[in-house]
Amino acid sequence: MSVMKLLDTTLGKATGLLTVIIVVIAALFNYFDDPDPVKYISMAEDMKTLGENFRQQNKSCFILGASGETGRMLLQDLLGRNIFSKITLIGRRQLTFEDKAYENLVQEVVDFEKLDAYAASFQGHDVGYCCLGTTRAKAGTEGFIRVDHDYVLKSAELAKAGGCAQFHLESSRGADKNSNFLYLKVKGQVEAEIEALAFDRYAIYRPGVLLVDRQESRPSEWMARKFFGAVSAVWSTSMSVPIQVVATAMVSNTLLQPEQKTEILENKAITALGKSVGK
Repeated sequence: MSVMKLLDTTLGKATGLLTVIIVVIAALFNYFDDPDPVKYISMAEDMKTLGENFRQQNKSCFILGASGETGRMLLQDLLGRNIFSKITLIGRRQLTFEDKAYENLVQEVVDFEKLDAYAASFQGHDVGYCCLGTTRAKAGTEGFIRVDHDYVLKSAELAKAGGCAQFHLESSRGADKNSNFLYLKVKGQVEAEIEALAFDRYAIYRPGVLLVDRQESRPSEWMARKFFGAVSAVWSTSMSVPIQVVATAMVSNTLLQPEQKTEILENKAITALGKSVGK
């Protein structure tokens, strides 16, 4: 047997084995999936009508983390639907856009280490979206806590003090303030502390693995995305979601009337809302 033929045979067997593994794991994920988000499917109303009604209210919003993957998609969705009279990006640096659709954006450059000095940047907004976050690999343990907890919480406090009524937070699947895992514990803590601020409406989004090709090179995340992307192609699970779906769900949910003051959208609810609601 030639070397090439042997290689082809080996790769074929490996591919077949991987397919079997994916199917089995997908079946397990489906068994332990999130509860069916009936509320969001049943509330799949006419987004065009809801958007027009919302637009007439002349509301403004701000986005934290617009330079990140979710933040960029969120901004694109908001501009496409044109439901806010004013959109403000709050970040540590000025962002550059070539498309004319971005020319009316307001940008506030702040120092997150001294946010109290930039309280005015958080005033006068009706809705706040927070997609701010980093990783321990990139920022270290202290840096991760500072960004994902301290910056996020302080921004929410300033937004509430500035008159913001709605706050939408991108968190993570498994977030739990009592978790033994630092990442999930920090996410859970900031969720709870923002809830204590008592916004008129507070929506928490807990996506699983975000399916997106990041600009940054993170080998472990790349492998996870490829794996869960393959799993999702075989079976719908509560473990992953395309990043465009998360952004669409956040915008669509802004237009809907929640049943409770605080709502938590797990991965499956995000997927159902993001995919079932037309624009």
